[in-house]
Amino acid sequence: MNKMRKDWNDIKTNDSWAIFKIMSEFVEGYERMAKIGPCISVFGSARTAPDNKYYNLGVEISELLAEAGYGVITGGGPGIMEAGNKGAQKGGGKSVGLNIDLPFEQNHNPFIDPEHNFEFDYFFVRKVMFVKYAQGFVVLPGGFGTLDEMFEAMTLIQTKKINQRPIVLIGKDYWKGLIDWIEQSMLHAENNISAGDMKMFNLVDTAQEAFDYIDDFYKSHALSPNF
Repeated sequence: MNKMRKDWNDIKTNDSWAIFKIMSEFVEGYERMAKIGPCISVFGSARTAPDNKYYNLGVEISELLAEAGYGVITGGGPGIMEAGNKGAQKGGGKSVGLNIDLPFEQNHNPFIDPEHNFEFDYFFVRKVMFVKYAQGFVVLPGGFGTLDEMFEAMTLIQTKKINQRPIVLIGKDYWKGLIDWIEQSMLHAENNISAGDMKMFNLVDTAQEAFDYIDDFYKSHALSPNF
């Protein structure tokens, strides 16, 4: 028991020093991201191959956003993230990558602007950067990480911790089952969300539809930082 208590005390001491590493990631991220300007965060799987239709949609929507003056923020890795950065560069916009060290599937892609290439150790710091500097969120098919990022944005908007922002999901075939479950089980069966919460996002099939949804939103809303 004494050995266990000693080891636990060492862990607590290391946790205290980790605060300084966490602070440094926030400070560097805030200072660099604030200079980029209005951006849209693009989420999606790291495992999507370049010949996949959703990869091509990721390139297309990001190119449209860049041509309209938005920077594009991705997780910096392969798959949909690479597609987002590739589209941003094709559209002549700012291409931002928020990389994180993972045991598999995460290496930064070659389409990130060198000055906008970030490295993070902490998921929660990285997620703050995705949200704080985003004017909207484009969600393409992905796994647990994509769902985590999408629901983080929805929760912050739902609880009014950030201003209303457009959230658009691309791929009706992929997302329909989840959206049906949210509506049938969360809303109607258990009353765990409000009917208005279903209006926080839009489900589309094409890049042009996704772009138009975001563009229409900002015809009546001001561009501004989050929290």
